Amino acid sequence: MTPNAASAPSGPSRRSFLASTAVATAAVAGGMPLLAACGASDSGSGGGSSSGKDAKKLLPAYVANNVVAPDIPSKNGSAIGFTSKLDLATLKTSVPKKLGKGGKVTIMSPFWGSPPKQDNPYYNAMNDMIGVDVEWQNQDGNTYDQKLGAVLASSDVPDVVVIPNWNMGGKIPTAIISKFADLGPYLSGDKVKDYPNLAAVPTDAWRRCIFGGKLRGLPMPASYVTNIVPLYRKDIFDKEGYDVPRSAAEFLSLAKEITNAKAKRWACLDMKWTAWQMFSVLSGSEKPLGWNLVDGKLINRIETDEYLEALEWSRKLFAAGVVHPDAMLGKNAPDPGPKFAAGEFLIYPNDISQWWSRTAEQATKNPDFKIWGMDVYGHDGGNPQVWAEQPAGIFAFVNKKASESVIRDVLAVANVTAAPYGTKEYMATNYGVEGTHYTVKDGVPTKTTRGNNEVINAYVMVASPAATIAHPDFPDVAKAQVEWQQRMGSFTRKSSFFGQMITEPTRYTNLMDDFETLEDDITRGRKKISDMQQAVSDWKSRGGDKLRDWYQKLLDDNGSAS
Repeated sequence: MTPNAASAPSGPSRRSFLASTAVATAAVAGGMPLLAACGASDSGSGGGSSSGKDAKKLLPAYVANNVVAPDIPSKNGSAIGFTSKLDLATLKTSVPKKLGKGGKVTIMSPFWGSPPKQDNPYYNAMNDMIGVDVEWQNQDGNTYDQKLGAVLASSDVPDVVVIPNWNMGGKIPTAIISKFADLGPYLSGDKVKDYPNLAAVPTDAWRRCIFGGKLRGLPMPASYVTNIVPLYRKDIFDKEGYDVPRSAAEFLSLAKEITNAKAKRWACLDMKWTAWQMFSVLSGSEKPLGWNLVDGKLINRIETDEYLEALEWSRKLFAAGVVHPDAMLGKNAPDPGPKFAAGEFLIYPNDISQWWSRTAEQATKNPDFKIWGMDVYGHDGGNPQVWAEQPAGIFAFVNKKASESVIRDVLAVANVTAAPYGTKEYMATNYGVEGTHYTVKDGVPTKTTRGNNEVINAYVMVASPAATIAHPDFPDVAKAQVEWQQRMGSFTRKSSFFGQMITEPTRYTNLMDDFETLEDDITRGRKKISDMQQAVSDWKSRGGDKLRDWYQKLLDDNGSAS
């Protein structure tokens, strides 16, 4: 992989972002009202929440890590940023002594790409640094849900299992409660101070680790500011004199000016994700899927006028012919990178990580290429109201049958992998062994071929530091990314269920499965807005209203986070 990204995205594109071996290592850098948290007799099949009256006493104390000071501190929920060059001689030490006791720990985790052999220099160096013999059981990330279900249904569960939020459907939450250990005796309150890097993990991320009334997970923290950025070709905008639009009407007008189908240039790809932001549509990328208390009434995003207005605006773009034809293919569309680089379209919404990765791709091929991020604006030209994403979405769990010595060894691993940027432990975790896996020139670390093949998808999956963006090769991009998050964070609002790990009753698990397809059919002109209105009516009668009552009871018992 190319190593210089260190942001931890969340939201709709986290899955595809992690699936790219070009940036995966750096990326992972997220029933019963208080049934899950208070340990009521009902199981995960009844659903539940991780946030309640007793949750505070389960959470680890927060102790800021002052080993390395960021160049740009967090503000308004942003990641911290680093823009300076790296000097390996001045890297700090965040783990002064090995906490591992030499035991063996097996870890099952999703993996995208070809896993390296167990006996390789990266794994060996990490195990030596930690003092634990970690044995990896890597599984294909694209089919991980199938393997995960089979393993958790068996009696042969590894010592540690990594579970992303997108794989927590069906019976998985129930299995988490029954199969995995309570880490509270080792981490709750001041106990976490034995592991200083874990103590510096933000509290919001830990709250998402509560299942069945116990602290069971080790999190990968993420900024709660939306990770979806309207990315655009700033070099072409500057050359052509285009102004960045500040309203929905300005966007459509500019899109028509840009588009010339005969010259193979279109304005954009599908802008639906940006439409959600412009029209202040409730976040729906992770559970709870778009629920919030509005004017004293609990509503879902699909019931709002804003939702329909966003769909209608997205539909207008397609109808006006300003959207690149590839977007008609939806999820089957090819990688947008090559045609974006060729200037076939100038705007597309995607994960903030692509701000850096597209820059790095084109640095030598096209020196004039400059990708940048538009600020999100209100559809009417005013300030937006953007909804917060969840502060963690990937978790590692320890087998309930594990001995105390194994649990301590797992925490020793996590305390190293959660080390902050600018430390020896971070470099080892994310870059491997100097000279073997990476070289440093002018303060910029660059992966070797061996580094690209071995230092991916492994130790970073156990635990991570607070959300961080660091690109020593393109410090102007790192600065711009963090400042974009800070500006958008000032307009970000947390929903009533922010920070909770929601487990819906299994009878509602598939209630909204068809909505994304219908959204795409409407925006592409295959269905009408009235079809969505009918679908919402059907959703209510098929269980939506009863699910509303279930969420209302969560609010009544636990209170609102907003």
